[in-house]
Amino acid sequence: MTGTVEVVTQGLDTAIFNLQNLRIVAKRSGGGESTIVSSASLSVRRGESIGIVGESGSGKSMTAKSLIGLLPAGVTATGQLSYRGENLLTANERKWQTIRGREIGLILQDPFTMLNPVMRCGQILEESLLPEYIHGGRGAREEAIRRLAEVGITDESVIDRYPFQLSGGMRQRVAIAAALCRDPQVLIADEPSTALDVATQREVLELIKRIQQARGMGLILITHDLRVAFETCSRIYVLYAGSLVEVGDSQRMQAEPLHPYTQGLLLSEPPVGQRVQKLVAMPGAVPTADEVQGVCTFEPRCRWAGPACRESAPPLAEATPGRLSACIRLPEIREEMRSLRTFAEQVAAAPSTDRTSPILEVRNVGKSFQIGPRAVRALDDVSIQVGVNESVGIVGESGSGKTTLARVLVGLETPTEGEIVIGGTTTRQWAKVRNEERRELRSNVQTVFQDPYSSLNPMRSVGWTLREAITTHDKNATNPKQRVGELLEMVGLPATYARRLPRALSGGERQRVAIARALAVRPKVLICDEPTSALDMSVQAQILNLLTTLRAEQEISYLFISHDLSIVRHVSEFVYVMYRGRVVESGPTDTVLDNPQHEYTRKLLESLPGGG
Repeated sequence: MTGTVEVVTQGLDTAIFNLQNLRIVAKRSGGGESTIVSSASLSVRRGESIGIVGESGSGKSMTAKSLIGLLPAGVTATGQLSYRGENLLTANERKWQTIRGREIGLILQDPFTMLNPVMRCGQILEESLLPEYIHGGRGAREEAIRRLAEVGITDESVIDRYPFQLSGGMRQRVAIAAALCRDPQVLIADEPSTALDVATQREVLELIKRIQQARGMGLILITHDLRVAFETCSRIYVLYAGSLVEVGDSQRMQAEPLHPYTQGLLLSEPPVGQRVQKLVAMPGAVPTADEVQGVCTFEPRCRWAGPACRESAPPLAEATPGRLSACIRLPEIREEMRSLRTFAEQVAAAPSTDRTSPILEVRNVGKSFQIGPRAVRALDDVSIQVGVNESVGIVGESGSGKTTLARVLVGLETPTEGEIVIGGTTTRQWAKVRNEERRELRSNVQTVFQDPYSSLNPMRSVGWTLREAITTHDKNATNPKQRVGELLEMVGLPATYARRLPRALSGGERQRVAIARALAVRPKVLICDEPTSALDMSVQAQILNLLTTLRAEQEISYLFISHDLSIVRHVSEFVYVMYRGRVVESGPTDTVLDNPQHEYTRKLLESLPGGG
């Protein structure tokens, strides 16, 4: 353990923020405690950016809250958080009020949780300013305008708007300005770009990095995305099931991970520049810290786990100079890990560019919404087609019209003009289609949504949900209980899951149930509307591999909607790029992504982490 202390705390003479032996526990309602973080240590120097990376359940957000004194009731943290000679983990709320905002700033994933919805943006900023910046009402307003300009908002009218009147990216910029109003020495950014589309994500991350470097602040970035951390941070801490499993320099970790979990995160994400044969998905999900107490935390999911991994918890120790790893088998398996990376990077054969006969067509569809006195054009002369057993991608930022198009296709919105052809049946208005014909249309096209939890009834069991889907579309279905078991096994879940409620499932398991429900009516086309964007990288890989397998087994077509071009490259043969309600580029996926012709497509590619 000597190497651990020396490397983790290197540079303490210049560290402005130093955390040692953090442990976070929560009181159980029935008595006792549950461990959230069992062991974590980190340091931040002035002007340095570090990343804390891990899946949901790893303890990232609770670690962030402990660093700024915002742990919820019943949750306590112990250890040593040294800042200006004090241990902040023992500070009371009065002390934290002098630290929070002024010394340590916080940016959250959802700016709505940081911005008062009934206050104008100017009021929010003025309220956050230090007294020395305020010299009467006019002085405060001018300072707020200057703070907005620092985050790239030059439109002074924003100061008089409410948060709901701004786009997601603009709201996040205002939230960043508010977090910086008191000129903190350390900025904690907890998933600050996860809720944003890829182009806005890059703009926000570059903004945070630019301001951090200009001010010489320490930056702690919390993220589930290793590639985002590699682009933003100089040093990475990988957290898993409440303990650190790897620490090291960003570039060296990207070149060669030294823990199976870090490598699993990297290989779970589709590469930007090429289509691979299959994503290397980690099985299972993150356990709680208590479930893996006294053993290697990653042992239940690790392909290289051996008896020694179950004998005791391996220490976080120096693996190479300046690099820490909690894998005791690393010397034995390092070469195998390299071989797996080489295998995972093998390029898949290019898909056929010959298009099959269309099963779904959109012909010159337009859609306008009346908002007050003006009409907003959401779709403008959109034409696409999906062939039999073909996977087609639609990409674009928020507001490009992707989801509106999906809603039109399943009859949740009526197009203003144009027509839709599904399985040879033409329709303009679903409401005017006969019941029998409408049922057939809807059985031919089903949707898998972004958030699996909101698409499942929380009060109904998995079995009830699937049986309802089966019998709604086939009143004479025989033995629906058997069909429920078949559907669950089809998506990689045991038939016993039929008795569970959605809250008893992980995010990936809920999405598998949502896919099973869509398949219950044997559709010809599955519309996948951002089906993996709410999932961790490892679970995303599991779902993408599942969709590939199902397509081969069920011979169904996909319309895959996403803002992420690396995912679209992996799952589709043909792609349409949408921008402001119009299709601006289309063609075979590899052709469009390798040689984009439209400026907007190039912008999307450049916005991807590692994309330019």
